[in-house]
Amino acid sequence: MKIGFIGTGNMGTALINGLINSDFVTANDIYAYDVSYDKLLKLKDELSINISKSNVDVTNECDVIILAVKPNLYDSVLEEIKNDVDENKIIIIIAPGISIDHVKSILKKGKIVRTIPNTPALIGEGITAISYPEDMSSRDKEIVEKIFKSCGEIVEIKENLIDAAMAISSCSPAYVYMFVEALSDAGVSLGLPRDVAYKLSSKAVSGSGSMVLKTGFHPGYLKDMVTSPAGTTIQGVRTLEKYGLRSAVFEAVISSFEKVKGNKQ
Repeated sequence: MKIGFIGTGNMGTALINGLINSDFVTANDIYAYDVSYDKLLKLKDELSINISKSNVDVTNECDVIILAVKPNLYDSVLEEIKNDVDENKIIIIIAPGISIDHVKSILKKGKIVRTIPNTPALIGEGITAISYPEDMSSRDKEIVEKIFKSCGEIVEIKENLIDAAMAISSCSPAYVYMFVEALSDAGVSLGLPRDVAYKLSSKAVSGSGSMVLKTGFHPGYLKDMVTSPAGTTIQGVRTLEKYGLRSAVFEAVISSFEKVKGNKQ
């Protein structure tokens, strides 16, 4: 199994690292091409992967091709490689707004899979939403799942819901970082050292997320566990409600969803 990357930005590099740290493939089974030759040389030196001379070379060499480029570059890359894609190759989309049908309309061949990973994949803590075409075999699904499980967890959803998944899992790390920064700034204003404030805030956020997943309890129930009658936490919750935290998050997700719908191909 040879896996190729067209583009080696943050997400492409995260997946390459994840694959190398897994037992699915070795570095010798991974090929990559990027317009930045310096970036390719750095990856080769650090990870011992194969670097290719062009997008076409990656496509010819590999069984699975991951299109890790910006959405606005997809069409030009697809046009470049379309004559080198056959029915057996798995083509993986990782950009928002690019549909399976759109890629299929250009390539005509290949097994097209749509995915939405997120940046915590860089540390092996990502979550990837995956949509398969109806005729995808269980063996090919297993290959795709192993790739993305190498840097986190996966969920399989229908393609008509993948933009909604993007609006939550792919965009929300930025919102969480803003929340952590705000918590930390407040801590600093109360006299905490900056590094201590960041550690307290970050761990509280990551631990709370883990509580939801590991206990299976409703987030509202877990919130109620912390909010004692007439206590400090319920006072803070009252303030968050007053200033519209829920509404702001709701609107942020909807606006991200509407943005990708406007750019959809």
